[in-house]
Amino acid sequence: MRLDGESSKSASNSSRSFPNGSGLSPLHKAALSNTLNGNSSTQFTGNGSSATHANGSSGFRTRQLQQSYFGHDREEVTRILIQSLTDLGYTSAAETLSRESGFDFESSSVAAFRNAVLHGEWTEAEHLLFGSYQGEGGGGVSIGDGSHPAYGGGLVLAEGADKNQMLFSMRQQKFLELLEERDLGSALMVLRQELTPLNQDIGKLHALSSLIMCQSADDLKSQADWDGATGESRRHLLSELSRSISPSMMIPEHRLAVLLDQVKQNQISNCLYHNTASPPSLYSDHMCNRSQFPLRTTLELSQHSDEVWFLDFSHDGTKLATASKDKTVVIYATDTFEVLHTLHEHGDAVAYVAWSPDDLRLISCSRDKKARVWDVMSGECILSIDHHTEPVTTASWAPDGQTFVTGSLDKQMQLCIWDLSGNRIHAWSGGYRVQDCSISPDGQRLITISTQKRLYVYNLITREEEYNLPFKFDLTCLNISRDSRYMLVNMSDDEIQLIDIETAEPVRRFLGQKQGFYIIRSSFGGASENFVISGSEDSHIYIWHKENGTLVETLEGHQSGCVNAVAWNPKDPCMFASAGDDKKVRIWSNASPATSKSREDANGFGRS
Repeated sequence: MRLDGESSKSASNSSRSFPNGSGLSPLHKAALSNTLNGNSSTQFTGNGSSATHANGSSGFRTRQLQQSYFGHDREEVTRILIQSLTDLGYTSAAETLSRESGFDFESSSVAAFRNAVLHGEWTEAEHLLFGSYQGEGGGGVSIGDGSHPAYGGGLVLAEGADKNQMLFSMRQQKFLELLEERDLGSALMVLRQELTPLNQDIGKLHALSSLIMCQSADDLKSQADWDGATGESRRHLLSELSRSISPSMMIPEHRLAVLLDQVKQNQISNCLYHNTASPPSLYSDHMCNRSQFPLRTTLELSQHSDEVWFLDFSHDGTKLATASKDKTVVIYATDTFEVLHTLHEHGDAVAYVAWSPDDLRLISCSRDKKARVWDVMSGECILSIDHHTEPVTTASWAPDGQTFVTGSLDKQMQLCIWDLSGNRIHAWSGGYRVQDCSISPDGQRLITISTQKRLYVYNLITREEEYNLPFKFDLTCLNISRDSRYMLVNMSDDEIQLIDIETAEPVRRFLGQKQGFYIIRSSFGGASENFVISGSEDSHIYIWHKENGTLVETLEGHQSGCVNAVAWNPKDPCMFASAGDDKKVRIWSNASPATSKSREDANGFGRS
């Protein structure tokens, strides 16, 4: 299908001692976060750090140990192990390790701060966190007079930590808890004298002030999206605050688990053919075998009589829909690839299909200026959208399956949202022609690309435009990742970009495929969307590793012309399909050639 859009005119508070989110323990003997040589002493200093021994010895150890552990800091490793043993429930083992090593998990001041937050002792928590610091312009609570030996200079904060933001978070929790107790007078005092002087987000302050009107604790929790003092809110606050405290003083939550996740992700990133949802084992280095990757054509579907422009698997992977220039849509069952339905009612080429979230309905978009909604079980057309005045190029379902968006090349009705009765819910203005669109899986955003080399991001809830991006080249295809974090955009200069939706910044570029004159479509693929796959104008299929951008495979796709579209089965990581100008749909898998047998269909079309 030609790229030129203009041509269409012609057509609980725990008492456990170690992990973040727990209480005090008698194990906390000495602060060790700022030792210079990885050893500890029991001497306590004002900010929660410990004095160090000049000779590198520990007051707790009976034998000399090397300061490093296979090149890693011994103190860091030991304290992380203490935390991890407690996370695993091995509290006695953690205590034994702390006693034998002479290292505490954290200092007594950090433990006291943790306990204060978890028990809602907000004045104490502020004293322990900031010592004598009062905050810029901060009113209300007086923070520290130096009389408590644990206050001193407070805890060491992480580089770039915003003290006023930390104060705001704690005082916001205090405010909400007072509202929960129905102590409206004290809550109002906190709002006026403690939160407002911190000069934080005015909109947030207004939202908090509106909560005073809540009629009950349950109403408050619902309005504030907050689970109360006895829920997890204090633990969530502690987790948030810990990110602004020096990690050497307050080790981030579940640190060993995070490090192990990074190890596994690094192995996945370095494994070119990683195509399984199962994480690698920690027992050995990981590498997937190329022979398990879908590299072979096992079936060739020949139902269409003209170029095949688009195809997509259902969300449950049991069906495949293909759209063709021959004005039809064919739906196959993927266990046998028998034809379930051939949909004939369009009057011109069909350029796009979109499955509903429950796979019970299918939208088809055509150059006949109509979008049709089909019942997948019966194959009957249950709705026709005929309000567009130019070809309908794309469609996308909202996650609830009750509404959908259509995009068109006409400038007056180029982007509309409809309900299942055919009522138009909203139409976006903008005066541009829509080439492709997609609603993010989380239902928060609608993203479109235009024939005018520009990408638009809308807030689907408010219908407002968030931003738009100009490009130097024509845009042909748009996909959004399952986690709603990234968008994949094909461009006519032989490039595909992976773009962070939140920051609008390119994350990675994929090069090698050929496109300049026709609409070529790409897709995420593999068990965990580890790959990017694209058709090409040179009759080939290109597959890249998403995390490192490496071109993994170049496959001889179709006999001639363009490979217009590709789609990976979301439930079978060893199956994808391709659609070509040669009127064929090819099914690719890791099956050996011996299992890829030719057979003749009942309708006379060959399949090999």
